[in-house]
Amino acid sequence: MGAAEALSPTDLREAMARYQQVLAAHQEVINRLNVFPVPDGDTGTNMRLTMEAVVDELGALGPDASVSEVCRSVAHGSLMGARGNSGVILSQLLRGVSSRIQASPTAGPSEVAEALAEASELARKAVVRPVEGTILTVAHAAGDGARAACAEGADLRRTLEAARDAARRALEATPTMLPVLAEAGVVDAGGAGYVLLIDALLSAIDGRPLPEPPAIASVPAPALSARPDVAEDLSRGLRYEVMYFLHAPDDTIPYFKEVWAGIGDSIVVVGGEGTWNCHIHTDDVGAAIEAALDCGRPRSIRVTDLSEQVEEERWVREHAGEEPVEEPAGEVPTTAVVAVVTGEGVGRIFRSLGVHHLVSGGQSMNPSTAEILKVVDALESEQVVVLPNNKNIRPVAEQVDALSAKAVRVVPTGSIVEGFAALLAYDPASGADANAAAMSASASRVQAGEVTQAVRDATTPAGPVREGDWIGLCDEGVVSIADSPAGAAFGLLAQLVDDHELVTVIEGEGSTPNETRRITEWLYDQCPDVSVEVHHGGQPLYPYLFGVE
Repeated sequence: MGAAEALSPTDLREAMARYQQVLAAHQEVINRLNVFPVPDGDTGTNMRLTMEAVVDELGALGPDASVSEVCRSVAHGSLMGARGNSGVILSQLLRGVSSRIQASPTAGPSEVAEALAEASELARKAVVRPVEGTILTVAHAAGDGARAACAEGADLRRTLEAARDAARRALEATPTMLPVLAEAGVVDAGGAGYVLLIDALLSAIDGRPLPEPPAIASVPAPALSARPDVAEDLSRGLRYEVMYFLHAPDDTIPYFKEVWAGIGDSIVVVGGEGTWNCHIHTDDVGAAIEAALDCGRPRSIRVTDLSEQVEEERWVREHAGEEPVEEPAGEVPTTAVVAVVTGEGVGRIFRSLGVHHLVSGGQSMNPSTAEILKVVDALESEQVVVLPNNKNIRPVAEQVDALSAKAVRVVPTGSIVEGFAALLAYDPASGADANAAAMSASASRVQAGEVTQAVRDATTPAGPVREGDWIGLCDEGVVSIADSPAGAAFGLLAQLVDDHELVTVIEGEGSTPNETRRITEWLYDQCPDVSVEVHHGGQPLYPYLFGVE
């Protein structure tokens, strides 16, 4: 197959499909390169998910779609489907490429070279505090390489090869620009993903095979547990990643960026023509959302705790496509209840206690305000109580009342067991205000605890923690450290149980019958007057949750 002399609409569609395929193949390798504060990086996953949205949008076009239609779909699909910091930057790069190609009658070497260069410049402008040694550096090198080759009379194939070679050289040099990459022994993950875009373009125009991913064992595991932006942000208390779409006039965005610059970092704002995809690391979730309300309307708000593992994200993604829970048959209650949950068993318990709809989410995969709002508005009841069951989800849930025509009240449940306790005071025939007051009082009588496994070394009031230790957590922080889940539970329960009457044990992923039996036998021996209930919740990340009341 001979190389194309210009990039046709078919070539561009094929390149996007091949880029999605090669990202899927390289996803785990790119994730491994991602120097992130938890064991599993997500750059490869976020870039792949962004491209899946592009491919889905292109799939809705007819076979004879024009280059203008294809470019609009690439730009819109990447904007609306962008995930994470890397996905948002990739969307701006794709929008820049598409915009330049769309404006040209034919996309030959000169137009493609200018598209790569201009896309790099647009992406850099979208990042409030750009950092060298990242995808921005690699994209800039690709544009410069393409322009230099085109100036020497190169055809389309040689222009793209020059862009790819320049991008690869820049990628190899990223550790010299970011000490954290050098210390970890890896190149920049986002840059590695961007090089694959040029490989996909070359594959589309001349049929060459896509590059195979290296064996995962050959990719060095990062020796450092901190990505530069996240590590610095966490050290300064910028714990949360906030993302949402913002519908606002273009002339308000500079002011919006100024506000955000004062409350966080790792800021990327991309889009145009009234629709923007916004990303920030911050410790003030409320202020990050309120900034949008000052100039427009935010939607699809996502809040992620950067200090948590991404295991919970896996569970939510696996269950995101489930059919919605039907409202119970019969008379419509005066007040309905919506609960945010993780784990199938947890969901069954909530439904048995009267919850009308479940929203998938938890500590590290927070649902957006738009997701909760959609559920609230779909219910027949005109009054609704929301149980966030996590302190990080509460600020997002509290936005729903202002956006819905219904009366929406949030009970500030910070854990699953508090949610259970709140439902014991739920009265379907009462109004939202009365229910919120009674349910809040009931939830406040519960002391919550949890057992999980440490993902890094740390110093705590309970003593030094090593990666892999089992730890018991409550409102006071880490209170027990052990070499088994049951051992951590013993120390935790010794702190929580005093003159209480009931201990609820919720088993999650990682629990075993033997560990559960050790816990219940300890309770019967040490606290003979306490009743014990055991439920299977199936929640990820936490093999045991406890409620003491």
